[in-house]
Amino acid sequence: MRIAVAQVSHETNTFSSELTDETAFTVRSWIEGEEILRRHRGVRDYIGGMIDEAMATGGIELLPTFAAIASPSGFIRAETWSEIKRRVLAGLKAVAPFDAICLELHGAGVAESTDDIEGDLLRTLRLEYGTDMPIVATLDLHGNITERMIDNADMLFGVKEYPHIDMYDRGRDAIRNLALMLRGQLKPRMTLTRLPMIIPTTTTFHGPLKAVNARCTDWEAKAGMVHCAAYHGFPYADSSATCVSVIAIADGDDALARRATQDVADFIWSQREVFSVALPGAAEGLELALSGPDAPVIVNETSDNPGAGAPGDGTGLLAELLHRNVEGTCFAHLADPEVVAIAHRAGEGAQIQVRLGGKVDRLHGDPLDVEAEVVLNTRCRFVASTPMGRGGERDYGLSTRLRIGKVDVIVTELKSQLLDDEMLTLHGMPMDRYKVIAIKSSQHFRAFFEAAAARIVTVDTPGISTFNFDKFLFKSSAKYAYPIC
Repeated sequence: MRIAVAQVSHETNTFSSELTDETAFTVRSWIEGEEILRRHRGVRDYIGGMIDEAMATGGIELLPTFAAIASPSGFIRAETWSEIKRRVLAGLKAVAPFDAICLELHGAGVAESTDDIEGDLLRTLRLEYGTDMPIVATLDLHGNITERMIDNADMLFGVKEYPHIDMYDRGRDAIRNLALMLRGQLKPRMTLTRLPMIIPTTTTFHGPLKAVNARCTDWEAKAGMVHCAAYHGFPYADSSATCVSVIAIADGDDALARRATQDVADFIWSQREVFSVALPGAAEGLELALSGPDAPVIVNETSDNPGAGAPGDGTGLLAELLHRNVEGTCFAHLADPEVVAIAHRAGEGAQIQVRLGGKVDRLHGDPLDVEAEVVLNTRCRFVASTPMGRGGERDYGLSTRLRIGKVDVIVTELKSQLLDDEMLTLHGMPMDRYKVIAIKSSQHFRAFFEAAAARIVTVDTPGISTFNFDKFLFKSSAKYAYPIC
């Protein structure tokens, strides 16, 4: 069996001022051919799972075509989206003939030209290759799933955990079930139920979404069921696609799949009020973190989450941390290439005066005028140890460790979440040295730090990934969803 593989992934925050062009993709991934498999071989991610399942099954040749990933940000430019589709089609033609197409997609991509890039791409492939070509894809659980995606794919496999510790498993699911389909041993029937609601970016490690996953697992245990997954949706994409949804796949049984999606959707709807939570601001959150003897305490700023398209240079939490100026506290990390450049020019040991953060917009706080000691200059490159994508190469460009008063602050060229302690170690900042470690993330950090930290305090400052939906002016049909309406 010859299976063509492509990767197109972007989570679009339509409230972001950072438009996403080809350059934004090249920072992460804009590659072709065998380099795609090289980057993912041995990595606990979607394509890593596809590779391992193909080897375990035997008789499968994966044909890598084109891969484009950009960090979450604003609208994809129309011309960039057109070029991505062109390259996917060109890549497929270059490896033809093949028996099936397997894609890594996200589900919450929005371009200037379409509010459903995944549905657009799948429809393009279906028109090009016809209904007889098996098309399978993996999806992020924050996907805003549409009927167009369902109509133009044979199977869609979504991660169920947030943090996404099961990306690898979904990659394996995609190839395993695709192989069964190609052998005539599986006739997938897929259904979708969309709910008129949106929810904040809520973990599945505990709380209501853990129970939702358990219900999906109960359905998967039934004879004839292939897959059942709840999609939280991505609430920061103001589009007609935005909502919570459920997908189920059954073997030759539409009715079974329909019963599964409706049951899980009803269960989610019955708990809709539970998802609304009030989080402390920076001052209250740090007070909670600094109280008591336990350490280290992670204070995560969910409202400036780079993993949800926020700029990662907001100063709301950092300003409060510097104001308190407590020994044994740090911030890891802030994206500010201008400050990194100044620190590298000045050299280690130098005292510099800089305007730190707050440069992308004014929604996440103003720049901070600070005097800092340059403690360490390096390149922020390492191999991830978090369960979410373990073994993957991470490169956030040049970086610097600054000492501002009594507070250590890591500043990088590129934005990202802190997903494990590798960045801290790289900058000479072992976790056990700190009482408080302040970071920018919503939930992904939990894959590593839930066990490694003594306590977690989530704060919600102003920003475009806040849990407070009242701060957004929704213009699409999303404005009629619960709890906005």
